Amino acid sequence: MCTSIVYAAGDGYFGRNLDLEVTLGQKVVITPRNFPLNFKNLPTINHHYAMTGMSIIRDNYPLYFDAANEKGLGMAGLNFDGYAHFFPVQDGKINVASFELIAFVLSQAATVAEAKKLLSNVNVTDQSFSAQFPSSPLHWIVVDKTGAAIVLESTKTGLHVYDNPVGVLTNNPEFPQQMTNLANYLNVQTGDPENTLAPGVDLTSYSRGIGTHLLPGGIDSESRFVREVFTKAHAPEGNTEEDYVGNYFHCMNNVAQPKNLDEVAPGKFEYTVFTDCVNLTTGTFYYTTYDNQQINAVSLKNVDLEGRDLSSFELADKQAINYQN
Repeated sequence: MCTSIVYAAGDGYFGRNLDLEVTLGQKVVITPRNFPLNFKNLPTINHHYAMTGMSIIRDNYPLYFDAANEKGLGMAGLNFDGYAHFFPVQDGKINVASFELIAFVLSQAATVAEAKKLLSNVNVTDQSFSAQFPSSPLHWIVVDKTGAAIVLESTKTGLHVYDNPVGVLTNNPEFPQQMTNLANYLNVQTGDPENTLAPGVDLTSYSRGIGTHLLPGGIDSESRFVREVFTKAHAPEGNTEEDYVGNYFHCMNNVAQPKNLDEVAPGKFEYTVFTDCVNLTTGTFYYTTYDNQQINAVSLKNVDLEGRDLSSFELADKQAINYQN
């Protein structure tokens, strides 16, 4: 289970919470412009946009959880179990394996509009990376630094591309149902609500924040979607990079999962393994981990983007505490 957002303040910021019961050896990985991107069914792309994101590396190939390219286009894959359906290779289609989709889009598209065109004839195939890494049931959010966003969902009825006006994605159910469910929370507000229950009766609020009383608080994906739409819509913007990044992480903390609250198997609990954020203008990649809440940063500009080799950075995963005396 995961949550991803685009936060359009300042330079534009994009990222996600990764919620799992295990860690997968993820690193911050930068793919330079001349790293050969090999595909199952398509020609190798030898020159492309550079990209940075959270990934694992297998057989010298970046398997991105989420990433953004140097033009400011970001993309993340989130769990979509029970709904995701990928297909065999189809004649007349651009056949892209699900694990290749982030690299396929970010290597070639600079904006959401360009991504839509690129995806117009794509068939997401059920081909696995390897026997050890079968295809995962995912759907994807694609964003750019203007705040534009789309959702990609490959289901039994084919690949669907939905405009995403709220800039948020979690997991199940399908995206149109998530949007329809928002109507159940139209009266949620930041201040005290008007008394429409019994007009003329003196009903006094017994607590601050009573306008959010009906906001769902569960860890489930539908509750997180509603809560994050509300949180992001009312987030302050700030004036500096520190403000923007701090506000982004506050938004994501509102849907983060502590350990031991979401049991997915006997004795196994899902939790927020990491939270990340990329500045869509500068390419600076920020992240925190469950065990280290200090914000760490990796700069895209400090790597040779004309190279042919991946650059990877181990996560700083030990809690840093600032002792003041």
